Amino acid sequence: MKVNDTTPDPASGNSKGNADAAWFDETYDVVVIGGGPAGSSVATLLAQKGRRVLVVERAKFPRFHIGESLMPETYWVFDRLGLLPKLRDSDFVRKYSVQFVTASGRESAPFVFEERKPHECSVTWQVDRAAFDQMMLDHARESGATVWEETNVADVVLEPSDSDDLPRARGVVVQRKDDAVPRRIGAKVVVDATGMNALLSRRLGIRRVDPKLKKASVFSHFKGCQRDPGKNGGATLVLSTAQNDGWFWYIPLRDDVTSVGVVADVDRLMKGREGTPEQTLDEEIANCPGLQERMRGAQRCGPVHVLNDFSYRATRCAGEGWVLTGDAFGFLDPMYSSGVFLALKSGEMAADAIEEAFEKNDFSGAQLGRWGDELAGGMSVVRKLVYAFYTPTFSFGKFVKMHPEHKDDITAILVGEVFKPGAEQVFEPMKEMAPIPETIPLEKPRPGRDKTTRGQGDKETAKQYA
Repeated sequence: MKVNDTTPDPASGNSKGNADAAWFDETYDVVVIGGGPAGSSVATLLAQKGRRVLVVERAKFPRFHIGESLMPETYWVFDRLGLLPKLRDSDFVRKYSVQFVTASGRESAPFVFEERKPHECSVTWQVDRAAFDQMMLDHARESGATVWEETNVADVVLEPSDSDDLPRARGVVVQRKDDAVPRRIGAKVVVDATGMNALLSRRLGIRRVDPKLKKASVFSHFKGCQRDPGKNGGATLVLSTAQNDGWFWYIPLRDDVTSVGVVADVDRLMKGREGTPEQTLDEEIANCPGLQERMRGAQRCGPVHVLNDFSYRATRCAGEGWVLTGDAFGFLDPMYSSGVFLALKSGEMAADAIEEAFEKNDFSGAQLGRWGDELAGGMSVVRKLVYAFYTPTFSFGKFVKMHPEHKDDITAILVGEVFKPGAEQVFEPMKEMAPIPETIPLEKPRPGRDKTTRGQGDKETAKQYA
């Protein structure tokens, strides 16, 4: 994010730093930075309430994005957004289950979602993200939001807050593709939905990487991969590498395309390799017994992509006049396909808090972030299951044999039921087989804290990530 020269200087103490309405070229109730699932969800729900919403997206949709497998609990957010009819009419592959494959190639029984809840919500979709994200952004437009694509956010206008140790947001400075000069847009609330760019949390110094989940991924799309017959043909497969030191996702998409990607420790996957990402992916596929038959004769039909440092979270989800949603707030390892679900859910929660802020005329960090503990708690449930998976001595099959009464609890997490009371009960017996991390609480706005410590975060919270 480049700071624009015309942005008010919050540290100057002069009238320019007040960023009053006259300084802005135009104003909206809410500016959403980013048009992905989190940003589109916030924009849609607030526009449906009659709020003036501007979505600023730097790309031109459709555009490629990873994260194609949805959790069934996305159903309820889609229902509220009014997107279910469009999804039902789509040609996206239907997902009924998840299946795990061991390092030797042995396949577990599928975790079938309908078995625990025979309802339409137990069947979800494997989506082409370019088309899916376009559908969501178009739906935000149809709901009344203004959308500017190919528009770069040069700066977020910040100034000191009287009620918070972190600054207050007043608007953004943007550069549209065909504009000669930047535009200054004022807003009561700025929503950061910039994904892994995490624009505000990086700027404010409140982003924390999980040091035990420093992973990398190499992935691409293939045609000609084998699929199981019937409903299991749409299953997400999680396949271990031969040495059990990494895993693959295998996600069937429409038009005979399959998303295939390997995840492993950064040092193992990226360091000491002289070849290209294409060569790395080919070598890792050859090192995964469970993929051999499924990918015999398959041909890569897209570029190879690389991602690093999957897991992180901000210490706060909101401050005065600003909110973090989706991956801009935090992202977990892609093991359980939780990314889009958490993006949608955080967008829904944030929209409700923002709407209530307008009703109360209270745009404090406490009000705008009142949903943070709930979201962080749900993310913690997924994080704990991720830690279990990465424990070499742990296996779901072994755990279910030892504790058959908890098979339904695991399926519930794979479905996305992570916000319900009792979701964490499965982890007490799981501690016998794997080190399960503690839940890390969010920080709260603290107006009395010395401003010189702003952005450093709470020391105790930081220790929990160490």
